[in-house]
Amino acid sequence: MCVRPAVEADLPELVRLRALLFETLGGDYFNPSPEESAWRRELASVLREKLTSDSACILVVDGGEGLAACGIGTVDQWFPGPHNHNGRVGHVIGVVTDPAYRRRGHSRAIMGALQDWFRERGASRVDLYASPEGEPLYRDLGFVDHPDPALYWRP
Repeated sequence: MCVRPAVEADLPELVRLRALLFETLGGDYFNPSPEESAWRRELASVLREKLTSDSACILVVDGGEGLAACGIGTVDQWFPGPHNHNGRVGHVIGVVTDPAYRRRGHSRAIMGALQDWFRERGASRVDLYASPEGEPLYRDLGFVDHPDPALYWRP
């Protein structure tokens, strides 16, 4: 299997895979908006911009038809502190595998490549939100419970 950087021609498949992720999460927060296509257009636009950004890494694995899997990572510059000396925080935005290609190691391969990318950029910590299905993989790769409580606000 070959993990490679995404290219512009992958955009429709990246949007498709991201939509698969949200379909499986459920709950009020992830329910589709009344205009289902609006977020997909915005996602394609942001993905296009991030393909060439030094602060983002979008990786894919090809399938027989389209993409088998994708994963997105970002690194943000936060303010340094005693628990984060350089302030560089990584985020795994989502790793998604098409159901037809699951249980073949694609997510593990993408995560390995993302972890290398985070190291190369000096991330002092990498955060992610794990689905129940993905949590065992992430724990096996060294992710542990986050010490900070998480809250969110939607203006």
